[in-house]
Amino acid sequence: MTVATAFAGMRKVVPVVFRAGCPDCRGRFELAASALRLAIGASSRTTFYSFTCPGCGAAVRKPAGERIVELLTGGGVRTLRLHSTV
Repeated sequence: MTVATAFAGMRKVVPVVFRAGCPDCRGRFELAASALRLAIGASSRTTFYSFTCPGCGAAVRKPAGERIVELLTGGGVRTLRLHSTV
């Protein structure tokens, strides 16, 4: 099977884009998966996503519940699993 045959009929892939807001400058924008990082910890307090605001350059960290984790991981956001020190 050739590459052309394997991909015949496939449509153009649209990159996943996430909407986000900055609490510092109140800017609203869209970010590619590569601009976000997801950290999954043992609790809701240690599970969050982060990014750098393209408007003001602030480091932004927001909590991530189950649905957010599902959306971000499904969209290709790089994930770091935090381990408990207990």
